[in-house]
Amino acid sequence: MTTSPATYRLDPAQVRAEFLRLLPISLFVVAFGAAFGLAAVQKGIVPLEGTLMSVLVFAGASQFAALELWGDQVALLPLIAITFAINSRHLLMGASLYPMLRQMPTAQRYGILLVLTDANWAVAAQDYQNGRRNLEVILGGGVVLWMAWLIGTLLGVYFGGLLQDPKSLGLDMVLGCFLLSMALGGRKNPRVIVAWIVAGTAAMMAYWWLPPHTHVVVGALAGGAVGFFWLEHKSDEH
Repeated sequence: MTTSPATYRLDPAQVRAEFLRLLPISLFVVAFGAAFGLAAVQKGIVPLEGTLMSVLVFAGASQFAALELWGDQVALLPLIAITFAINSRHLLMGASLYPMLRQMPTAQRYGILLVLTDANWAVAAQDYQNGRRNLEVILGGGVVLWMAWLIGTLLGVYFGGLLQDPKSLGLDMVLGCFLLSMALGGRKNPRVIVAWIVAGTAAMMAYWWLPPHTHVVVGALAGGAVGFFWLEHKSDEH
């Protein structure tokens, strides 16, 4: 007889703790938010429109991609395709968190996913691999990262001339190094390692042999399939 999983209840105190936990990394998000704000103004987007994009969309890479297609006439279908390609990694991220997410009420589940980012997902995934359920970091960490992105956007649209090239300061490497440390640190389930290998291998093959941006989709689908069908099947057995 199969028993339904226990309901996951968010701990407000833990949400606040995770907000503070990701506060240091959010400082680097401010820098890239400022870079986006500056780029938006240079594309002819008024400060209010650029700010609203960061408030409502909150997808840094996709926002930068949208600027590349911005003009008097916006090509809607290519914009949708590029946005999907860039954000398809969320398929893998969602699959890895599904054992916890399915224990939440539907409204809460999709509510906290509005602030899901690479950084807070990496922390939640590592904690789960180490035997700790921690969706509080998705909410608390996501809120602080969203606030940092918004603050950075405001700085960029109004004071962007002060920071025109974040890469010159090495800030473009900080988040990547953080995510790499999350992926390699802690106790690892061999099946999780297999999922990462499959995702990475598929993405590299697509990068070499398929059209631009498709490697993101292929890697996410391949790793997500392993995560959902293999890892989830294992969790159902226990």
